[in-house]
Amino acid sequence: MARKRKAGDGTVRQRKDGRWEGRIVIGYDDNGYPKTKNVLAKTKKECVEKLQKLKEDYGGLKPEKVRSEMPFGDWLTYWYENHSKPKIRPTTQETYESRIRLHIIPEIGDIPLNKLTQNDLQQFYGRLKKSGRKRFTDKYGEGLSDRMVRMCHATCRSALEKAVQDGLIRVNPAIGCKLPPKKAREMQVLTREELQRFLIQAKFEGYYEVFLLDLATGLRRGELMALQWDDLNFKTGVLNVNKQVYDVRGQLQISTPKTKNSVRKIVLPPAVVAVLREYKKTVDSRWMFPSPVKEECPITPGVVRRRLQLILEHAGCKHVRFHDLRHTFATLALENGMDVKTLSAMLGHVSAATTLDIYTHITDDMRLTAAANIDSGIGKTAPQDDASEPGQETAPAQAEKPSMTDFKPYVGRKRRSGTGCVSEINDHLFEGRYSPKWPDGKKHARNVYAHTREECEEKLKALIVEMKDEIAEAQRLKDLGEGEGDPWKGKKCIREPQIESIFENEQRAHL
Repeated sequence: MARKRKAGDGTVRQRKDGRWEGRIVIGYDDNGYPKTKNVLAKTKKECVEKLQKLKEDYGGLKPEKVRSEMPFGDWLTYWYENHSKPKIRPTTQETYESRIRLHIIPEIGDIPLNKLTQNDLQQFYGRLKKSGRKRFTDKYGEGLSDRMVRMCHATCRSALEKAVQDGLIRVNPAIGCKLPPKKAREMQVLTREELQRFLIQAKFEGYYEVFLLDLATGLRRGELMALQWDDLNFKTGVLNVNKQVYDVRGQLQISTPKTKNSVRKIVLPPAVVAVLREYKKTVDSRWMFPSPVKEECPITPGVVRRRLQLILEHAGCKHVRFHDLRHTFATLALENGMDVKTLSAMLGHVSAATTLDIYTHITDDMRLTAAANIDSGIGKTAPQDDASEPGQETAPAQAEKPSMTDFKPYVGRKRRSGTGCVSEINDHLFEGRYSPKWPDGKKHARNVYAHTREECEEKLKALIVEMKDEIAEAQRLKDLGEGEGDPWKGKKCIREPQIESIFENEQRAHL
């Protein structure tokens, strides 16, 4: 077991590129946020030496900063920067930082670490549930979701547990707090008939290969978007899954998959390989699914998520998350006789127990079917009531084959120019968008959101009127030489990357 470093000595870890990184807090800003410095080295010994010199140059961490009576907000940020942040992925860092900055520090950050009680935390969770939301209250209400309250609690508990380990407090006040019940999100899968309509519509809209491959493999969204042609052996049908792509503040990042088990090989069905072979002839990029704007980059996860919802809507299917396509694959695989261990390996689960835990309802149905078959074959059950005429044998029941759908792809009704567009993001939220050209010569979009299509249309109409007035004013100022026609100048507007981040956090689900 590795020797634990003392508080204030900083952290030392080995990066994925083989180099060693040392990090230490050198001070705090006016808002209580820690300021850090890091060093890099080829060996651990060299890294420790560099870190020690850095500590001496900056005087190290001031002793009065880490103490039992320090504000909980100071301790929380110190714990996050030194003990939590180095271990988590950038996408997870975003959610942690937002949670700490928006909810925890403003509410209980000023309470001394050694004075923070279970009652303080319990009241804090109650306020979050009742009126904790800081933005988008018109869309989601004033209170935070049960899941977000539980996540805030988990952050506080982990930070306080570290304080107990370091001897700053005697007991963890977060232990024993009453929390909102953990509600398992109902697993949604597409029926066979919905799958047919979905793939027909996907082919019409140019996304057939993306979703066909996902439904044939159960890949996570980031894994699917990160695929390159070199990852597929067309002769053997073996697909190497060894990386994932994710969006961090509008920038695409490539990393190794979620776990060691997520690095895996999958053998594709010959029919899927044939489709991809033909599809490759139309792609001039190393990425299997390149961005339609930049072929040197893959499709962003946000783009493919929005496209999924549009295709589902056009195909008349229920609205499911991208992750539910993974559930659909697993359900069909189990129903068609794939054993749990093989499925677990294909999904990249840590163990077959994880797969069994998630898909218990399916395996239970399979056991019942197996029991019925045994009873019918060995138990000599009574003949069926609808047997044929006396003297005639009853033919064994045949599984009903799914009939082919006569679904025709939805072409869509083109909206009148200047009226924007409305799309259903999920089963409880609609997005309206208007993208006019401004006097600066560029198109700038703004969005509105509502729980019904009708409400969204009304909000969109009001937005269009507002934006047209702004455009007219911007043009007037530009003509007078008093402005540049920039719609964002002097305004604090929500831009697309921020919106994307919000919905990614709301809809992100991991196994």
